[in-house]
Amino acid sequence: MSEKKLHNRSFEVFGKSKFFASQLRIALRNCGYIDPENLDDYLNVRGFEALAKVLTGMKSEDVIAEIKKAGLRGRGGAGFGSGLKWELVAREKSDQKYVICNADEGDPGAFMDRSIIEGDPFTVLEGMAIAGYAVGSDKGIVYIRAEYPLAITRLEKAIDAARKANLLGNNILGSKFSFDIEIRLGAGAFVCGEETALMQSIEGHRGMPRPRPPYPSASGLFCKPTLINNVETWANVPVIIVEGSQWFASVGTEKSKGTKVFALAGKITNTGLVEVPMGTTLRHVIFDIGGGIPKGKNLKAVQTGGPSGGCIPVELIDTPIDYDSLAKVGSIMGSGGMIVIDEDSCMVNIAKYFLEFTQSESCGKCTPCREGTKRMLEILTRITEGQGKEGDIEKLERLGNTIKKASLCGLGQSAPNPVLSTIRYFRNEYEDHIKNKKCTAGACSKMIRFEINDKCIGCGACYETCKFDAIEMI
Repeated sequence: MSEKKLHNRSFEVFGKSKFFASQLRIALRNCGYIDPENLDDYLNVRGFEALAKVLTGMKSEDVIAEIKKAGLRGRGGAGFGSGLKWELVAREKSDQKYVICNADEGDPGAFMDRSIIEGDPFTVLEGMAIAGYAVGSDKGIVYIRAEYPLAITRLEKAIDAARKANLLGNNILGSKFSFDIEIRLGAGAFVCGEETALMQSIEGHRGMPRPRPPYPSASGLFCKPTLINNVETWANVPVIIVEGSQWFASVGTEKSKGTKVFALAGKITNTGLVEVPMGTTLRHVIFDIGGGIPKGKNLKAVQTGGPSGGCIPVELIDTPIDYDSLAKVGSIMGSGGMIVIDEDSCMVNIAKYFLEFTQSESCGKCTPCREGTKRMLEILTRITEGQGKEGDIEKLERLGNTIKKASLCGLGQSAPNPVLSTIRYFRNEYEDHIKNKKCTAGACSKMIRFEINDKCIGCGACYETCKFDAIEMI
């Protein structure tokens, strides 16, 4: 399936709108195009052709080599090389190996994985089956949050249909390869998006991260070698096998191949899912695809990577969207959240908002994350209530850098990002809150002050009717 055909498919379904014209849909290629509950629909768009190709003409090492040459990196956050991860699991000798799909999408406002499963569940199953063949596993598990009832229902139907068609189960397509998939439901803990916490949850324990090493590739679920990727990563696998690694690697940048799906939200005209080639600039996504900022307002910043991502100022709006470029400016790719912030927003208050989420979702296992984020939140709360002190900014920086270095898992290591990035680019707003006790944006409610203007005749009517004791008679 060529890049042109992928573009045309979006046009067939959605029309030639500017929102879709600049997108290249690989992971989302079938969403809105096929009936997700109809296996024949998926087969008609070359579904399971990749699995058949693998089983009839490729060795396991050939599959892994193809994924490595494609340059596919995990779309769940850290961007670890998928081919290398597959290779590490394949090298392990064990009587049992597991392949896991991480569908525990907990970022506020993020719905990329949910949409893929709801719109094209078969592609996830096919990607997992190909990986099972490549690493020597016969057991797959989809870990999905219980808050996604439609996605769960469609996964169940897809698994049942694939089994009946001998595309899952024993001796798939008459081969010697057997692979089956089951579903496990999560209870909504954000930390279970971290792979070791997720596996703890599957095992029936409280979802808390485990120290690494050993890594899941050597000792994962039930202490067996385990391959784990997120939904979007699995959705790319069949395309790579069918179209070839060279085609996939031709999309994106040198170190970040393929496309990335983002949930575009915030102060933006067009909200929704956006899939663009890696290397596309933030400016292009926000203004050309997103339609710019509504009500004639100016762009102030954009936050990428979910609640643990950094805030990128408007001055860096031409930053390419790829793993390395975002890291350089203090943010992350993450699972794909993208929140647009306009001129009316207070960056100190926004940093507090994101830290409130990550602090409340901390599992509490390691002290830097459990106590450090709490102390940072206390300082931010004081600042936004007009009680900030000299030295608070420096304390936030010291605490944030310590938490990043000493936390056990990715949640703690990335939790300070919104605070550190806003201090880096919007330090003047912190200083204004602390020194002048003023929130220019008027977003910090406890710092808002009202003054009686020169037209006051002193009648006292406002004093008598004010319910908040905001007026003093002098």
